[in-house]
Amino acid sequence: MDMPSSCKYPMFFGRNLNSITCKGLALIVIALFLRVVLLPSFSGYGRIDKKNLDLIHSRSLSLDSDNGIRKEKFLEVPQIVWGLNNQKIAFARACLTARMLNRTLLMPSLSASLFYKEIDRLQPISFDKVFQFERFNALCNGFVQLGRYSDLRNRTGVYELQKGSGRKWTVERDLDQLKEFGEDSFNGYEVIRIVGKNPFLWHDHWPIKDYARVFECLVLVDEIAKEADKVVSKIREVGKEMRRKTQSAQSGVDLDSSLLQPVPYVAVHMRIEIDWMIHYSLLEDSSLLTGWKEGLLPVEKKKLSVDGIYKKYPYLIQSAIDYEVCSKADVFVGNSFSTFSSLIALERTQKMIRMGVTSSCGVNVRWPSYAYNILGESNGPHKWMTNMSDSSLKAISYGSNIISC
Repeated sequence: MDMPSSCKYPMFFGRNLNSITCKGLALIVIALFLRVVLLPSFSGYGRIDKKNLDLIHSRSLSLDSDNGIRKEKFLEVPQIVWGLNNQKIAFARACLTARMLNRTLLMPSLSASLFYKEIDRLQPISFDKVFQFERFNALCNGFVQLGRYSDLRNRTGVYELQKGSGRKWTVERDLDQLKEFGEDSFNGYEVIRIVGKNPFLWHDHWPIKDYARVFECLVLVDEIAKEADKVVSKIREVGKEMRRKTQSAQSGVDLDSSLLQPVPYVAVHMRIEIDWMIHYSLLEDSSLLTGWKEGLLPVEKKKLSVDGIYKKYPYLIQSAIDYEVCSKADVFVGNSFSTFSSLIALERTQKMIRMGVTSSCGVNVRWPSYAYNILGESNGPHKWMTNMSDSSLKAISYGSNIISC
């Protein structure tokens, strides 16, 4: 894998990204693009067989026995805060901590709003208002388990575990503490309550593949999933109309059969100026919409008439809709130094693995991802499959967790 210098980025679909990315900005917005002319060369990505898609979500992730996670002993964690990506990581880390202690994780509160320093202004939202509770337990059966506070029998049987902090609180000390609280001497407590830092700041003791197993159990509630589907439908409608106009000007094209085919789209996640405050809003840099290769139509959200969908929800839900749109894209292109992009690439890699694909090198695959900040073939974006063998999720934060061809 060849890494370019900090201000030398490849051509992305015929457009040079130097003017955007070499600014070193750590902020994000989502741009959506449609492949509207070169459909034949793109058809390998364009159709997702419903049978295979259902297989991904119906496959149980259970271990050899579903008796490994005790359902009468619980772990309670602090409210999960910050951005969508951090909250997903924090939630998975809390699940894996509960698994290490052989306990069921009491359903935590997420944060609908985003305040990094003013904790008292974080608006809590129940996990099951965002993700399907029963579906999570069905998919993660035997691996991790969620419980409700109504499952508790004796609310007085609580032991508070104070998480260490500071430089002296090393990974080794943290792991020793968890092992201690997994011993029989603490079995008399129905609940172990961890107090202190939110789970995102805890030390990491688990391989990427364990996080991936938790992430694929997170299925959006129907209301949010339907909103994401509306956005995807709008994208495809714009592409369909553009294809109709383009092909009507050409001779010898069977418009009827062509228009019946689904219009594929590319989701591009860019790090540009203005951070989370416009994560869910409209593109404000008009230069992003010019200079793209023929056959690619960049689309602003305002032209999709979907801003009404986003405005009725808090930050977390808006981000979840964007995340779902990127996850469902026929092709995803992101920045390997972005946690948002990295989690999407990870989940898309997991989907490919579940379908028997272990490498995207030299072949057309479903769920392909690309890193636009890493030079790939023909000076284009580098193909991106997450290396699931890494021993820590930390690897995805440094742009190095990509399988090389």
